[in-house]
Amino acid sequence: MRGRRRYEAVGGGILFGAVVLAMLYRPLPPLFRPDVHSEYVKYTSGKDTITAYLAYPESPKPTPAVIVIHEIFGMSDFIRQTTEQLAKDGFVAIAPDLLSRRGGTPATQDSARKLIATLNPDTVTMDLDATRDYLNKLKAVRNGEIGIIGFCWGGGQSFRYATNAPKLKAIVVCYGPAPEPAAMAKIRAKGLGVYGENDARINAGLNDAAAAMKAAKQPYPYTVYPGVGHGFLRSREKPEVADSAWGNILHFFRANLKS
Repeated sequence: MRGRRRYEAVGGGILFGAVVLAMLYRPLPPLFRPDVHSEYVKYTSGKDTITAYLAYPESPKPTPAVIVIHEIFGMSDFIRQTTEQLAKDGFVAIAPDLLSRRGGTPATQDSARKLIATLNPDTVTMDLDATRDYLNKLKAVRNGEIGIIGFCWGGGQSFRYATNAPKLKAIVVCYGPAPEPAAMAKIRAKGLGVYGENDARINAGLNDAAAAMKAAKQPYPYTVYPGVGHGFLRSREKPEVADSAWGNILHFFRANLKS
């Protein structure tokens, strides 16, 4: 009898545990599915060909898209990982190698910096236009629902591109310099700024940038994250701060790009 009661108790415990697990289990919603498909793609810009890294989320319907602009180092593991992360978070994401016209990102960061310095700003705009056009032709993208994010040099390019792309819906500037105030009057996209406390060179222009955006009747909320410096999303010198900033970036894109 004891053995039977013990069996019933153990069996009941197993059954109860299974029921609890069944109650707790919930399938992950599409925005948080971990699987993505990524690949290199090519498309034309004028007479040249741009190479880009493209990542798709798992989704039963078209999703918004985000263009990722690399740092002064050109295409890198960090940029590819960021592109994939955006896909995991529910966006089609594409990172153009803006050094494609120079033969692509070279092997060393120093060489990349030197090549970046030779780029014509208007040509960069042309290549970003080509990237946006490419996205709008993809069936997996919700047409017109496109944002942009840039880091370091790319942050400045993200800001500048918004002055030339009135149909752009959302921009995120990660520790990048602002364009001239007169040009910022042409911005129509919603903006978000991400900066590090220990980055006086970039932060010196923040008040003027915010004032220019306000004059353009476009709010520019920004956060100066404590205890971190330039490039903190790449370096993750304080992981909890980087994660907080990334969460705010996702919240911003989800609020301003229709899914």
